[in-house]
Amino acid sequence: MTTPPPKAAPTPQQRKRRWRGWWLKQLHSWHWISAALSLVGMLLFAVTGLTLNHAATIGATPVVTEQAAILPAPLRPLLSRSQAPDARLPSPVAAAVAAATGLDPAGRAVEWSDTDAYVALPRPGGDAWVSIDRATGRITAETTDRGWISYLNDLHKGRNAGTAWFWFIDVFAVACIVFTLTGLLLLQLHARHRPATWPIVGAGLAIPVILAILFLH
Repeated sequence: MTTPPPKAAPTPQQRKRRWRGWWLKQLHSWHWISAALSLVGMLLFAVTGLTLNHAATIGATPVVTEQAAILPAPLRPLLSRSQAPDARLPSPVAAAVAAATGLDPAGRAVEWSDTDAYVALPRPGGDAWVSIDRATGRITAETTDRGWISYLNDLHKGRNAGTAWFWFIDVFAVACIVFTLTGLLLLQLHARHRPATWPIVGAGLAIPVILAILFLH
């Protein structure tokens, strides 16, 4: 039985091709994964970039809804007591307000005065507030809805969108950074076969810089 001849050691050129192939595979993997993660978010932010840029020409008529209710008598003494400036609404009071108005003030900052307790409830695409008379228990609530375009615009800005959306924007931004950097490296690897690559990339950099220098004062 003859033993097979030992494999020849790869030449420097072969090692270079293998390294380039491995690197290219990694870049493609990270590029498509980051693209998949950021696809919907990038579409949302691109569309809302247009709506924000043309906000003055996109009309919106706010819809204001007012509500009134009475806090149950057994709960009113909870408001008549002296409250620290940073105190929140007592849990039973907050639950009663939510049941009566559909607006949940639990855990929200309260502006205490001698006559009432006021809770601001800002939200994407609108606004809301609740006021409770500390003596009579009268609840007054108002909700303002500025429409779905305003809602999406506020999501774009992260305005009053809460902690979960705050972290989504951070994760989305990281995915976009990975997407663009891996795209740049892929351009570099393929540039020798595409002579127009760097002139186009350079134009993408030069155009906003020139506009900023010439027209932004």
